[in-house]
Amino acid sequence: MGDSPGSESKSGVDAARMGEVKAWLASQFEAIGKEVPDFEYTPRTIAHFHDLATVSQAKTKAANIVAADFRQKAAEYRAQAARVREILEHVGLAQESLPSNVVGSAQVLANVANLLNIRDTELSSFLVAAADISLRKTGVEEKRAKVRNDSKVLLEYTRKAISRLTYLKRTLAQLEDDVAPCEAQMDNWKTNLAVMASKERQYFQQHSNYKALLNRVGYTPEINHRVLVELAEHRKELEKETKPILDTLRSYQDLPADKALAALAIEEKKRQYAAGEKYLGDLVQALAMQP
Repeated sequence: MGDSPGSESKSGVDAARMGEVKAWLASQFEAIGKEVPDFEYTPRTIAHFHDLATVSQAKTKAANIVAADFRQKAAEYRAQAARVREILEHVGLAQESLPSNVVGSAQVLANVANLLNIRDTELSSFLVAAADISLRKTGVEEKRAKVRNDSKVLLEYTRKAISRLTYLKRTLAQLEDDVAPCEAQMDNWKTNLAVMASKERQYFQQHSNYKALLNRVGYTPEINHRVLVELAEHRKELEKETKPILDTLRSYQDLPADKALAALAIEEKKRQYAAGEKYLGDLVQALAMQP
């Protein structure tokens, strides 16, 4: 199968570009008396050199047009100078016949005219050119003043930036000096934190143990401080009430060895003691049932 028309057209365009690139490179190197170096022609290099050749040829064409215009103007100026010289010679004002100071003044006048970019020596032209220079000078002075003010502002910003940089450097140095003490303090805090965590676990364990102990002894939330104080006061009252009974029991130790009387007395005291214990139990249950 043969190549498609699109590929044949593309190959033809690439070949035409390669020819243009080779011709342009040969002309450029021939102009400087050197040969074109050997290199590989790839689609990328051909496209790049073709773009360069197009731009170079356009600029060369423009330069040739400007050069031709300058040459034409130079020929016109030379012809005009020859006519002016001929007229001056006819009226006796040839350069050779003029005094040296007049020639020097005319040369200065011509230099000033060239400097001011004017084409004649009319006073009005010099005044207009001088006014234009004055305006340019004013503009330059305004720009210089603006640049000077901008420079002052930038200098102030620079000073502030330097001051800020100095402060930041000093702060950084201080922070670097504080790193070691802070690290030591952090290590101390870590150690204390570990100790506190251990203590916390210990206290939780003790709390659990105490709670279990209270559960074993029958502690209930209804037994608060007020109830305990009341129980203590009632205990003191019961001790006061039972103290005579105990004293009587102790006095029985001195009784004669009459077993019948002693047994009766002991039974009576036991009955009184049991009644006292029953009263104390009823009192504790009544206090526990209070809100």
